[in-house]
Amino acid sequence: MSKRAVIYARVSSEGDRQNTDRQVLDLQAYANGAGLEVVRVFTEKASGARDDRPILAECLDWCCEGNTDVLLLSEISRLGRTVKIIVDAVDRLTKAGINIHFQDMNVDTLLPSGEENTYATMLVTMLGLGAQLERKLIMGRLNSGRKHAIENGVKMGRKHGSVKTREQKEVEYANVIRLLKKGISIRNTAKLCDVSSRTVQAIKNDFINFKER
Repeated sequence: MSKRAVIYARVSSEGDRQNTDRQVLDLQAYANGAGLEVVRVFTEKASGARDDRPILAECLDWCCEGNTDVLLLSEISRLGRTVKIIVDAVDRLTKAGINIHFQDMNVDTLLPSGEENTYATMLVTMLGLGAQLERKLIMGRLNSGRKHAIENGVKMGRKHGSVKTREQKEVEYANVIRLLKKGISIRNTAKLCDVSSRTVQAIKNDFINFKER
C-alpha cells in the first residue's frame, strides 16, 4: 500500500503576478516517482512571515488528524520565513508521526524507521534562520528605498479616498459576511465568493470577531 502525501504550496503575492502551479506540478511529479498517493493539495497566497495563515493552519490540522503520512514542500521558505513558524510546524508534525519532505534539499524530517531525523531538524533550524535574515535584509532595502524616495519628493501611500470605509466593505463583502455568520470556514467562503482567504480573514475580524469582543 502506497503512503499518502499532502502538498502545501505558497506564494507571497495575492495578485495574479504569482501562482502556485509550478510548485504543485513539481511536487506531484516527485510524489509519482516516489510511489506516493497525493490525497490533498493546499495552496495559499500569503506572506511567509505571517503566523495567522488560515490555509497553513488547516493543512497542519488535517495532517495531524491522521490523514496523511508525509507533507510535501518545495522548499523550507514555503513553510515560513521565521524560525518560530518553521520550528513549531516541524515539531508538531514530528510528534504526530508525519514526515516532511523538502524537495529542493531532498531532505526528510523522519527516518524510514519513523524516528526523528536529527540532522534534518538541525538543518531546518539553520535554514529557518537564513530565511528570517533574508526577510530582514529585504525589508531593510525596501525601507531604505522608501526613505530615499520621500526625501526626493515622491509621494508614498494610498491615494486619497482609496481606503474603503466600513460601510463600503459591508456592501462589497455582503456575501462574505453572510457566509461567515452561517459558520462557513474561511477557506470555503473565499472559494465561494472568489476572494482571497486573507480578505475573508480581515472581514471576519472587522464584522464577526469585532462583535464577539
